[in-house]
Amino acid sequence: MSDAPLGITLVGATGLIGQRVMANCVAREDLRLTAIARREAPLPAGIRMELFVAEPAKWGEVIEAVRPTAVICALGTTWKKAGGDEDAFRAVDQRLVLDLASAARSHGVERFVVVSSIGADAASRQFYLRVKGEVERDLAKLRFPRLDILRPGLLLGPRESDRRLAERIGQFAAPLWNPFLHGRFRQYRAIPADTVARAALSLARRPARGRFFHDHDALQRAARSLPQPARD
Repeated sequence: MSDAPLGITLVGATGLIGQRVMANCVAREDLRLTAIARREAPLPAGIRMELFVAEPAKWGEVIEAVRPTAVICALGTTWKKAGGDEDAFRAVDQRLVLDLASAARSHGVERFVVVSSIGADAASRQFYLRVKGEVERDLAKLRFPRLDILRPGLLLGPRESDRRLAERIGQFAAPLWNPFLHGRFRQYRAIPADTVARAALSLARRPARGRFFHDHDALQRAARSLPQPARD
């Protein structure tokens, strides 16, 4: 077995999960992380990685040059940033994600890890969940050797900006309501963004082929299975 570090490319480095993915790669020798973004993103202190700033039309060229084994897609916008426009929202959460996935597949990426949402359903009456479900459906059509679909509930963690009122309330109330969500409702528990990021890295390391869905409990298990970085 080769001891070469696993090549992972992160797209969505400026977001909450993307930032935590990078933070969890500090001091890791088993992973070689690169990131692609449309603008500069703050990098964690001490991290050894490359950040490529490029327009989406050039992302495929970056992937072709870097040749990662896995891509972690943490792309996403908000209804507010999209100006309340459905097409603007789809441009990021659907078309940009699928264009990235298509480019990754065409350049030989073996594993694709994408952050979706609990409740994603292409038949949903709720616009956000319908879009997420459509994306999941269309990603499956690309036939990656391994596709991991992460379905977290409300993400917990500090955001630099654009904190929505409902989200602020949810962040405050989550520790109170989580213990009351049992059985099939456990999947709706809020979850730290750091846990989702660690799960994404852990799943990107797995060679087993197939399409896998991960809700709250599965994300927790995957996060716990990520080995600690080796210490000198």
